[in-house]
Amino acid sequence: MAGLELENRPWYVALIVGLIIAGGLYWASDTYWFKGIRKDIAKRSSDLETLKQKVREGKAAEARLAQFREEAERLDTELQRLLRILPTAMQTDEIIKKIKSLTERGAFRFVTFQPQAFAKKEFYSEWPIRVQLEGTYHELALFFDRLSRFSRIINVESMAIQGIDKPGPYTIVSNFTMKTFIYGTAEQPGVGRKTR
Repeated sequence: MAGLELENRPWYVALIVGLIIAGGLYWASDTYWFKGIRKDIAKRSSDLETLKQKVREGKAAEARLAQFREEAERLDTELQRLLRILPTAMQTDEIIKKIKSLTERGAFRFVTFQPQAFAKKEFYSEWPIRVQLEGTYHELALFFDRLSRFSRIINVESMAIQGIDKPGPYTIVSNFTMKTFIYGTAEQPGVGRKTR
């Protein structure tokens, strides 16, 4: 192969040949070698911008963290208050303790305290409890007044009052249904119990 003879040529021919070779090398390196590097740099720059955006969002969320915590605490307090009004469980022991404390504060006697079957409603269950107590009209009124101050919702329905003919501290016997409510689905209570 005949070599490229530049000895007898003017200097600018060598310069032109050198520029052509340099341009070819630059084009080849740009097309084949550096193209992958440029793509990698562009991808990493895009990833870096995404991460910077996430950091900005994180710092904004961090600035509102105290507000979120305060809101969560407020909502938790509200939830606890609502669960006292409409609990998610029967809490039979709690009801019995409260009713017993009412009995100890008043001059009347529970004869019957019988939990009944639940009645499922749209988003809650009704839990009726049949009650019979002996006392006086005044004590019965005080009992209902104190019952109305419970944090849990308790309604009184189907009340019947009869006088007692025999002598003693009690002048009436009252039969009624206390109805309380449970949020969600509840299991059926066990057999009612007589206290006589």
